[in-house]
Amino acid sequence: MAKLVMNMQELESIRIPTEQDPWRILLSGCIAGLPCGVDGTDYGMPGAQPAWFADPRVRTLAFCPEDHGLGTPRRMPDLHGGDGFQVLDEKARILDEERNDLTAGMLEGATAMVELAQRERIDFAVLTDRSAACGSQVISIGCRLDEPVQHVQGVGVATAMLLRHGFHVVSQRDPRTLGFLGGNLDSQYAPGPEVVDHHQSPWVLEHFGSDE
Repeated sequence: MAKLVMNMQELESIRIPTEQDPWRILLSGCIAGLPCGVDGTDYGMPGAQPAWFADPRVRTLAFCPEDHGLGTPRRMPDLHGGDGFQVLDEKARILDEERNDLTAGMLEGATAMVELAQRERIDFAVLTDRSAACGSQVISIGCRLDEPVQHVQGVGVATAMLLRHGFHVVSQRDPRTLGFLGGNLDSQYAPGPEVVDHHQSPWVLEHFGSDE
């Protein structure tokens, strides 16, 4: 599978924001600190926000597609039979741990997320990896409560829908890409050569090898 982080040409094509016209960044609700996880918490995710998100030239728009379509708290929604693209193509489903079908609710949430992205004309999205909705680098297939968890490279349902509508999506686990983006605001955010995105991390290379 091809990696989904933005390439250098795409990074350089992102417009330079101003205080009058800030970047509009779509952000997974849990990263923004909303209590929208399956257990009604934010999973401790707000710490994943880069420091440059506080810049006045940045406006974040928090949204949780799972909360919108399934409510909170909720059963664990997991991909079965394929990734988010395959759910959109009706070749895979979203099931909870008791195998109740949650596909319709997940698609409702993904559609609402895309509508928000279009309405607000977002510049890009930063979403929570491993999520069946927001995953953009690594997801799991099958119930996450069953061991061993089957990790694969792929995307969640909301990410797939955003990508199909032409939006850029970045994982919160992509510090190199996030560093390059932050460098548009302050050169101190430019990542060093030792900083790598998730698809280049030791864990991913060990489990999936390189796609270079």
